[in-house]
Amino acid sequence: MLEIKNLSFAVSEADREKEIIHDLSLTIEDGKFVVITGPNGSGKSTLARLIMGIEKPISGRILFDGEDITELDITERAKRGISFAFQQPVRFKGIRVQDLLRLAAGKNLTVSAACAYLSEVGLCARDYIDREINASLSGGELKRIEIATLLARRTRLSVFDEPEAGIDLWSFQNLIRIFEKMRAEIKDSSIVIISHQERILKIADEIVVLSDGRITRRGRPADILPGLIGRAAPLSVCEKLQ
Repeated sequence: MLEIKNLSFAVSEADREKEIIHDLSLTIEDGKFVVITGPNGSGKSTLARLIMGIEKPISGRILFDGEDITELDITERAKRGISFAFQQPVRFKGIRVQDLLRLAAGKNLTVSAACAYLSEVGLCARDYIDREINASLSGGELKRIEIATLLARRTRLSVFDEPEAGIDLWSFQNLIRIFEKMRAEIKDSSIVIISHQERILKIADEIVVLSDGRITRRGRPADILPGLIGRAAPLSVCEKLQ
């Protein structure tokens, strides 16, 4: 279980402190698929980075399975069972897909086991297992390989920061299928996704709405979505392709 208690975060801007997250408290129970949404600049991605330890709060605490992890760095949080998928996946020049999956799993995966993870995210294993993770891969391919590494790790908490960013419509449709499968299979783990895409919001157990670094609403999709649809929001994947 993830517990965020009275969390605040600020950045220096023009000789003053600009607060991005304001005294925010949130509990995410085990076995839940939670989507955090809100307008640009609401603090969504900042909150994700605070959970992972990429940023440090100015006040408040973060507890994971009852342990205070507020002062732990990203490596220590990863060891505790928290994984993070960036908006733009990192490219690892010189590392093959198979090597990355083995690193994620923390053991010497067989080729067939590594291929199984690639198949789960809709990639033909024989075409990717020996590929280098470099500029030759598209954004959608990188995104799905990154998700495959999270599946290989099988962490207690997986955080995805706007996974739909920069991918084409075909890849987005496959991404939804992957998340639907992950949602169906989670038991004692949890998934947190930062997103404004309606199709991702619809499959959530709970939607958390941020505005100006504060939680303004939270609840089931059936209760939250009607109030969100129709509001000004960033362009969807489909609109970007037009």
